[in-house]
Amino acid sequence: MELADRAVGLLLTLISLSIFTYFTFWVIIVPFVDSDHFVHQYFLPLEYAIIIPVFAGVALLSLLSLFVGSVMLKSRKKKNKKA
Repeated sequence: MELADRAVGLLLTLISLSIFTYFTFWVIIVPFVDSDHFVHQYFLPLEYAIIIPVFAGVALLSLLSLFVGSVMLKSRKKKNKKA
């Protein structure tokens, strides 16, 4: 099992590193490259560099809120059954 955990950890690290590298290159380097350069075909318009992280953050906060709310409701039901 330890080997599988290490493999999953390595895979998640590589995915996170590649996303971070892509996003950093997209936001910091691409705006300074000429607009007719071939590099621009590999990236979305710069507006999406703000829209995508904001949407991901809102989705993450919503899921976390739902999780915390469900845990609180379950703990409240357990307390009511004991009393």
